[in-house]
Amino acid sequence: MTTQSTQDDGTRDFHEQLKIILPRLRIYALSLTRDRDSADDLVHDTVIKALTGRNSFQPGTNLAAWLFRIQRNEFISGLRRRRPTVPVDTAIAESLSHPPHQDSGLVMREFMSAFGKLAAAQREALLLAVLEGLPYETIAEHTGVSVGTVKSRISRARDTLERLLLEGDTRCPSETTGTPTAPHDKHHAVATR
Repeated sequence: MTTQSTQDDGTRDFHEQLKIILPRLRIYALSLTRDRDSADDLVHDTVIKALTGRNSFQPGTNLAAWLFRIQRNEFISGLRRRRPTVPVDTAIAESLSHPPHQDSGLVMREFMSAFGKLAAAQREALLLAVLEGLPYETIAEHTGVSVGTVKSRISRARDTLERLLLEGDTRCPSETTGTPTAPHDKHHAVATR
């Protein structure tokens, strides 16, 4: 087999793997940007960066982790360039759900409202662990934090989601009446940690 043929096979394999990972890149982009158009732009920029830097990828290593790191860095670079606030919309809910069927639509809306209240780092860690099924070590490498921090973020995200859904108050903070929770309430103690 010639060197050219080997390079062509490597390029073809890289492109095939990239195509397989594209839907996951889009979901991750939506979790970061919370806006469909911005997510599409971020995926586009990530793919362009990956294709131009393909030679820096080491075959045999985790392509998905490499691509997610590129995407995260592109997102951060974009924030630094623009310094905008990230708009909050229902892009994730609309892209991941189907039209509501009876109570399932209400449940999904409540979940997405509660999910939107999580800190961005907690949302990211939870999505990568639950939706992507990535191990803690890969998430830690991808996000640039320790494995302990990843576990803490996921645990706190789950606790917060559970608390919000059990309390049934998934309204935005501006919609609440401002009535304080009783200090002896165990959920109040979790929320203030």
